[in-house]
Amino acid sequence: MEDETPIPNQSLSPIPLHVGSALINPEDKGKITSVALEAMNHYANQEIDLLRQQAELIMKQVHLIEERVEISHQIYQAEMRFTPKIMGVYHLYETDEGVKLLSMVGPNEWGKNFPYKKHLAQVKLLGDHTWEVIK
Repeated sequence: MEDETPIPNQSLSPIPLHVGSALINPEDKGKITSVALEAMNHYANQEIDLLRQQAELIMKQVHLIEERVEISHQIYQAEMRFTPKIMGVYHLYETDEGVKLLSMVGPNEWGKNFPYKKHLAQVKLLGDHTWEVIK
C-alpha cells in the first residue's frame, strides 16, 4: 500500500494531483491581456473623444466671446449720439473719412440718400454690455 501523505496546499496546485481532481486548464495570459487591452483602449478612446468634443465646444464659445469683445471695442470707439439700450438693435456705419458711427437707423431706412460709405454690421447690445453681430 502506498503512502498517501497529503501534499500541503493541494487546493493551490496548478496541476491535478490525482485522477478524481477537477480539470485544471491553464490560463492563456496572452489572451487575457489582449482582451483587457482591447477593452481598455475602447473605453479610453470613448472618453477621450467626448473630452475632445467638449474642448471644441468650449473653444467655439471662447471664439464667439472674443469676437463680441472685438466688435464691442470698435463700437465703443465709434461716435454715438444716443444712449443704447440693452437688447436694442443698432447699426454700425463707416463714413467716407473712415469714422465709425452707431445709428438706430438701418441701411434700408435711408432711402436713396444713404449718407455713409458702408454699413459694417447690425448689432445688438447684450446685458453684459458686449455687442453681438446680428448681420
